[in-house]
Amino acid sequence: MWRGCPRPRKRPATATCPFSPRNPPSKCSSVTDKKTLVCLSCKQAGEGARPTLMSTTPLAKYRYRRRLPHFQRADADIFVTFCTARWQLPEAARDLVLGHCLREGGVARAPSPANCPKTRIHLHAVVVMPDHVHLLLRPLRNADGWPHPLVDILQCLKSTTAHRINKLLQRAGPVWEEESFDHVLRSDEILKDKCEYLRQNPVRRGLAIRPEDYRWLWVNPESKP
Repeated sequence: MWRGCPRPRKRPATATCPFSPRNPPSKCSSVTDKKTLVCLSCKQAGEGARPTLMSTTPLAKYRYRRRLPHFQRADADIFVTFCTARWQLPEAARDLVLGHCLREGGVARAPSPANCPKTRIHLHAVVVMPDHVHLLLRPLRNADGWPHPLVDILQCLKSTTAHRINKLLQRAGPVWEEESFDHVLRSDEILKDKCEYLRQNPVRRGLAIRPEDYRWLWVNPESKP
């Protein structure tokens, strides 16, 4: 039997916020939960500046799941693939998709559609195949210093092109499969390898003799091997 002062209660273990006063942030900080790590560089606002903290709501945009888990790292290059819903894109539709990708990357002079913000990605390369699209890109940061979520970028790209393709071809129904596949690149050498893989895709499929001969291929001069 306990006598004297009340027995102290054990406090449940809680996760420590990486940005708490006991853990001051470095110039490159992280937002974490129990299962996921999303690296986010601090907004550069001078020495001693306090970085903007990310709440649980924007965190979900960097960690989302459909049939496959998707994770996004800040300032990282991403190789993205999405496929058609079991049909072939005619030439006019491929022209439309390529043009929209270039506008999204700020390459084409024509303005982006009103429902899509301007230039959210740095585009390394894109190829539009008859039944799928490969993109090599890096999401840029918004005015608050946070990277644009890849899920928002792809949703805008796929929904806008699907609407325009259906209108162009006077058809109805899904254009793209719901799931997209994305892979975070880890080094500049892998970036060059992926860029070359993307360039050679039309050649491997027998659609062109040389990559330069394929009309629906664009490679940033800075990213060429």
